Amino acid sequence: MKEDILLKLENVSVSFEGFLALNNLNLSLQKGELRAVIGPNGAGKTTFLDVITGKVKPSKGNVLFKGTSLVGKKEHKIARIGVGRKFQSPRVFENLTVNENLEISLSQFSSTIKLIASKPSKNKLVELEKLLKIVNLSEQSEVKAGSLSHGQKQWLEIAMLLGQKPSLMLIDEPVAGLTDEETELTADLLKSISGDNTVLVIDHDMEFIRRLESNVTVLNQGSVLCEGSMDEIQRDPNVIEVYLGKQEDL
Repeated sequence: MKEDILLKLENVSVSFEGFLALNNLNLSLQKGELRAVIGPNGAGKTTFLDVITGKVKPSKGNVLFKGTSLVGKKEHKIARIGVGRKFQSPRVFENLTVNENLEISLSQFSSTIKLIASKPSKNKLVELEKLLKIVNLSEQSEVKAGSLSHGQKQWLEIAMLLGQKPSLMLIDEPVAGLTDEETELTADLLKSISGDNTVLVIDHDMEFIRRLESNVTVLNQGSVLCEGSMDEIQRDPNVIEVYLGKQEDL
């Protein structure tokens, strides 16, 4: 239903010195949905995220979040109204423990010094423990983040993003550099938090995308080429043509 649409891009184009990174892009995301976005290098995936978060202003078109336009808003204001983004490389405080990283994400304080000088409330402790369980890091709570595996750092950052309670989570290539087991666990993690959260994932790993069991949007040359389940897009003649019939290389 219309009222369930959380995010809507309407005829969005972005031009960099004459090159159309996005070309009349239209996309809608329902509240609570888990959506995967794929496409070859140069398809416009990063620019797509940059437009949503306010890093790049579209040359034309509109980006609506909860029915309100994001175009022209500053990045920090878009973050404050509920759009959270996780970049490909984990951005955690490596010299702090897992607990301390999560405390920062849950804190309302403007500085780390104020945070260290205060004790987390009982409610914050309950929330912190909940986040640790969601990402399976309870046993590593007192370990410094720098000692975690690459996959565990990714999970910690996802937990930190969850702690900020965004209405929309934008997750960029979360399984790059992960082991097969970590990749499967990451897919299961994102599936488990969707529904309560709206999650949009960009990645190249097709086994990971398949494990998400979500709708998939294929971008090509800055536009939506097709949408559907993983099985549907791999049978789509347009996708087959664009990728020269190498469906396994999507």
